[in-house]
Amino acid sequence: MIRSRLSRRTEQKTKRNFFLSVLGTILIILFVFKFGIPLLANLSLFISGSKNNQEQSNIQNPSFIAPPILNSFPEATSSANIVISGVATKNQTINLYINGNLIDETSVKDDGTFSFKEAISAGNNVIKAKAVVQKKESEFSESITTVFKSAPPSLNISSPTDGQSFSKDQNTANVNGTTDADVKVTVNGFWAIVDDSGNFLYSLPLQNGENKIKIIATDLAGNNSEKEIKTTYSP
Repeated sequence: MIRSRLSRRTEQKTKRNFFLSVLGTILIILFVFKFGIPLLANLSLFISGSKNNQEQSNIQNPSFIAPPILNSFPEATSSANIVISGVATKNQTINLYINGNLIDETSVKDDGTFSFKEAISAGNNVIKAKAVVQKKESEFSESITTVFKSAPPSLNISSPTDGQSFSKDQNTANVNGTTDADVKVTVNGFWAIVDDSGNFLYSLPLQNGENKIKIIATDLAGNNSEKEIKTTYSP
């Protein structure tokens, strides 16, 4: 009998606890739907608005301006008129500097590109750029350097001499001479060996009879000098 009463009490207590748990869960769910979701939505809108305001503030008052990026350019050119281009953030102004002097400015297009058409001076030209937003400047971009050369390179042939004759076992002509530094030389279309001082050498096999030898020197800008001599080989 005692056990039966105890069992009933335990059962009633368990049911009561279960009922209270279910009721508490329902109340929590109702509270979340009524107060929690609107609160989260308002909080999300507040954070989003703060972020947009911060981004707008950063645009209006930029604390850091990334420097523009200049596109690569040949290390030498034979034309004084060149096009300098690059990429940056749209709506920026780009200031162009050549050899430390402010030369020109332009606006960045909507696609983030910009370009300049400029005339450069003979010799080395160091090109840099800065981005400008509301009178605030970025650091200099990485520089590009190009050399403007319009004159052809020098070309002097030491040997063989024009009209020189070769006979018997002299079936090879050592073509040598001098040119400027950083110049490539070809002999009848084949590359000659050129040292740092511009001295060049090529051993050319001779054919029986008249041999035409064409020597071409080409600098980094594409300017070239050309000479042709004739030799005769008689076995």
